[in-house]
Amino acid sequence: MIIVTGGTGLLGRRIVESLLTRVPADQVGVSVRDPRKAQDLAGRGVRVRHGDFTDPDSLAHAFEGATQVLIVSVDKLGAEATRQHRAAVDGAVAAGAHRILYTSHMGAAPASRFEPCRDHAADEQMLRDCGVPFTALRNGFYAASAVRFFGQAAETGQLVLPADGAVSWTAHADLAAAAAAILADEGRFDGATPPLTAARAIDFDEIAAIASDLTGRTIQRVTVSDEEFREQMVSYGVPAAQADMMVDIFAAGRAGEFATVDPALAKLIDREPIGFDTILREALSVN
Repeated sequence: MIIVTGGTGLLGRRIVESLLTRVPADQVGVSVRDPRKAQDLAGRGVRVRHGDFTDPDSLAHAFEGATQVLIVSVDKLGAEATRQHRAAVDGAVAAGAHRILYTSHMGAAPASRFEPCRDHAADEQMLRDCGVPFTALRNGFYAASAVRFFGQAAETGQLVLPADGAVSWTAHADLAAAAAAILADEGRFDGATPPLTAARAIDFDEIAAIASDLTGRTIQRVTVSDEEFREQMVSYGVPAAQADMMVDIFAAGRAGEFATVDPALAKLIDREPIGFDTILREALSVN
């Protein structure tokens, strides 16, 4: 049985939906914190069980009978992220899984300027040491993050952000389809995958131009210092640690950490990845 953690989340749900087009429902299970949110999946024959990385004992039941476990990484930082992911890896090993898959990041590296990428690098090392074959899905930077940075620019006419670099912003839907393809073909990748990225890397100057074309209104790209941007985020109520992480995205982007473009994703999903203009059009509800 293939177990997907976080099966009701933004990425996990899409992975399950894509997986169900490839394998029978009775071969798929989800580990979720709130099984009530997955009752529609249960109605379609998917095994739904409670599992919480902060409650390791729950994972024994959630992962029971697993041949593969896909660990969708949590939105935590540092020691807390590592602790939760270690609990999930240990649970998958104890369940006898033949392979553990993990949603990593295209920029995973111990010396990255972006803390989550350093966390992912540590987690990949944990997987190397766990004694079970693994696949680290080196996902491209989620395009949804760029859309969130876009914020109110369509209304104000200004996209106010620090200096950046090109990023291969990648759609959740494409990454989910790739994960499902890899799960359905166990062992297709051993260790880290190539970067699973969109076909192009773009910066926020180009995003502002795309938005201008989509909305018919000029969107001006305004550059502010990292410090000014951080202070602005904190003034909006963003926790300091989260604001620091947001600033680090731009520092890493300027260093080219997210500019890689690789054909691996297109080959996995057998089509061109979704372009950022399509993603932004949908986000802005522009026809």
